Amino acid sequence: MLSVADALAITSAYTLAATLRFGSGLHFFLIERNGLLKIGVVTCVYIACFYCLDLYEAEVLTNRVELWKRLLQGLVVGTLLLLVLFLVFPVGVLNPHLLMMGLPLLLPFFLISRPLYLGVFRGSLWVQRAVIVGNGSLACSLIAELHRRPDAGIELMGYVDVAHDPNANNGLNYLGAPDVLNGLIKRNGVDQIIVAMGDRRGSLPVQQLLGLKAQGIDVRDGMDVYETLNRQVHVDSARLTSWLLFSAGYRVSKDTLFYKRLFSIIFSLLGLLVTLPLMGLIALVIRLDSEGPAIFRQERVGKGGKIFTLFKFRSMFDGADQDGKHNPAQIGDERCTRVGRVLRRTRLDELPQLYNILRGDMYFIGPRPFVPDQEEKLTRKIPYYEQRWTVKPGATGWAQVSRGYCATIEDNVEKLSYDLFYIKNMSMGFDVLILLKTIKVLLLGRGGR
Repeated sequence: MLSVADALAITSAYTLAATLRFGSGLHFFLIERNGLLKIGVVTCVYIACFYCLDLYEAEVLTNRVELWKRLLQGLVVGTLLLLVLFLVFPVGVLNPHLLMMGLPLLLPFFLISRPLYLGVFRGSLWVQRAVIVGNGSLACSLIAELHRRPDAGIELMGYVDVAHDPNANNGLNYLGAPDVLNGLIKRNGVDQIIVAMGDRRGSLPVQQLLGLKAQGIDVRDGMDVYETLNRQVHVDSARLTSWLLFSAGYRVSKDTLFYKRLFSIIFSLLGLLVTLPLMGLIALVIRLDSEGPAIFRQERVGKGGKIFTLFKFRSMFDGADQDGKHNPAQIGDERCTRVGRVLRRTRLDELPQLYNILRGDMYFIGPRPFVPDQEEKLTRKIPYYEQRWTVKPGATGWAQVSRGYCATIEDNVEKLSYDLFYIKNMSMGFDVLILLKTIKVLLLGRGGR
């Protein structure tokens, strides 16, 4: 919604600028001189810059200082790109005079649209009053997330639980035992109840919740709410077992598997053909920079725990891990060669994986594959970690574009939460979103070590 509003604002501002500039000749400029197309190019460039600067992410939307800082950065970068485009292709881009004329007209639109967006989702018409049932790990995570996300449109009134825990650090008022729900609904006009209990046996007021649901109160599962807000699974919840077993998803259709394999074959072939000269040059530079082979081969864990050989450009000194175990890369890792640092930062070391994708070891999109000893250790320490192996791994994935480099057990727990979310919601549309985010990560050089 916000990106569409921004697109309309940019289009309107530059149409107004063209009106002021050409007056009665506006129709000639828009139609005969392809003015509409040129304004469309301006709009696409600015929206792309806003997207790369995370202007549609909740963390930025709710931080006013960060929002305006990045908005101005997006306008500056977008304007510079458009000026370069004008020098290269002057026929297809607005001339600099009209481009600069439209910039001041943009600010009033943004001054209105951004506060209006947050105001709408914080207003009484959209905000729903909610009560949390439970006070465990899932409940505390939900409370923290909803406090951080005013754009979610949920106002928490408090929580109910079987017993009050004075040591609970959730920042929310204790309203009593679950049997007070009926009175709370009447007194406070509660719109929804979020059930986030860990152990529900004998403590969940099923009949009471069914009665409230019949009266029109929205009764929601805490795991689903957390998943919707964060686009990841809450892996610390005591209910993860039943959620994995009974929730919708985890049934990959044959059509999805066919599309992923067809997509992998077509685009890996195209990628290999296009990047072959570049890969030859990279291989030559690697050999000139340090001793050892240009291609690095390493065993990785694939679908069903099957081991396969992954191909990458060598970015570290030959024999860097002499103990036979994989040690995660650190910031400024001394094992990396001079060329390797550039390759890892730009992700060009991953190009040989196109061959892995072509021969069926991997998809373009999926959970990132890791080495056997690392996977074995994580499987022992993290419950349900092996669920990542239910689909083929990928060169990029939801965890890779949603968080940084994984080096600790805690990092890998969070990575698993994103991977499980992807496996549950795997689809063509989701893959397209991940590809767009991957492009953003590559352009901005985020997360590499």
